[in-house]
Amino acid sequence: MSEHDIIRLGHQGDGIAEGPVFAPLTLPGERVSGTLVGQTLTEVRIVTPSADRVTAPCRHFRSCGGCQVQHGSDGFVADWKQDLVRSALSAHGITPEFLPIHVSPPQSRRRATFAAKRTKKGAMAGFHARGSDVIIEVPDCRLLHPDVIRGLVVASDLAEIGTSRKAVLAVSVTQSRAGLDVAVMDGKPLDGPLRIALASLAERHDLARLAWGDEVVVTRRTPEQMFGAARVVPPSGAFLQATAEGEAALLAETETILAGARRIVDLFSGCGTFALPIAQRAQVHAVEGDAAMLAALDAGRRGVDGLYPLSTEARDLFRRPLLPDELSRFDAAVIDPPRAGAEAQISEIAKSRLRCLAYVSCNPVTFARDARVLLAAGYKMGPVRVVDQFRWSSHVELVAGFRLNIA
Repeated sequence: MSEHDIIRLGHQGDGIAEGPVFAPLTLPGERVSGTLVGQTLTEVRIVTPSADRVTAPCRHFRSCGGCQVQHGSDGFVADWKQDLVRSALSAHGITPEFLPIHVSPPQSRRRATFAAKRTKKGAMAGFHARGSDVIIEVPDCRLLHPDVIRGLVVASDLAEIGTSRKAVLAVSVTQSRAGLDVAVMDGKPLDGPLRIALASLAERHDLARLAWGDEVVVTRRTPEQMFGAARVVPPSGAFLQATAEGEAALLAETETILAGARRIVDLFSGCGTFALPIAQRAQVHAVEGDAAMLAALDAGRRGVDGLYPLSTEARDLFRRPLLPDELSRFDAAVIDPPRAGAEAQISEIAKSRLRCLAYVSCNPVTFARDARVLLAAGYKMGPVRVVDQFRWSSHVELVAGFRLNIA
């Protein structure tokens, strides 16, 4: 056994001591002991606890790999997440103002992907343990909305009828206005008997929709999501903001940044999370690489009266970003790229005269890289709002505005 002083938390939520030595489930300022295996401290004991250490609210915390920092106080976790963003920006010499963090409440996650497999006695479903392929059942999860927790039983039943003993299903469960929207990957091939079994399961569990691989097998009710006044039916398994509260916070901040703009381009628009609400007050052009998501957006648009003109364009913005002459048609833009960021598109925006940009990001590192390009091009960066939709995890999202002063 050896003792170590924890200096800080790493990006994945592990405590870090000199060496470096990585100690899971520890906090800065703590003295800990354990057995060193490589660079990782195992069998960790807390010798001197931090004042920020709390009892984890979920009984599954120590075994489940879904959360990393339930042992830290809410204030500590909020400060740590803002520091992750601050550190990423500081690496590029950027020191912005920060607005108060928005944290989604417990039991508000409206989507999750469960691992499910058959067992000798039937089947089980849950999340993987930390750094392991062992599945931990989480019936009392404090993160997920109660509707989504119901999906654990669904996932378990799906494993019993749709996979071998050696395989593991990935079962995506999303809360919708019509009930659970379920999409399954890595199952055995569809055949007649399996289709019949899946239809029976969907009826028994009162599912809105059930997809198997790339095919929707059952749609009992349309699994709608509300984006502004529009009812949208996303493609099965499509991206959706993790919590309704987090989505609302991102939208509110984006609307503040874009205030006064009348012609707006929504880049990486998805199914219309931003485009449809914004179209209630301004003209919007939505650009997205996934044609099915754009079709869902367009169908939702057609069901709402009184929207400003809303056009769509299917386009791979990584390979074919909008060029400066195309951007010149707009007063402002909102961009919400995947974790890789939007290097190609930001490069073109930096060459343009686009006056205003609201940047929504799920990766502080790629956001900081893109922000540096914009600042070098003459844009001024506004305050950063961190939005914590993934409570108690190492994941962090943010939104910030950039404005170009044109004489």
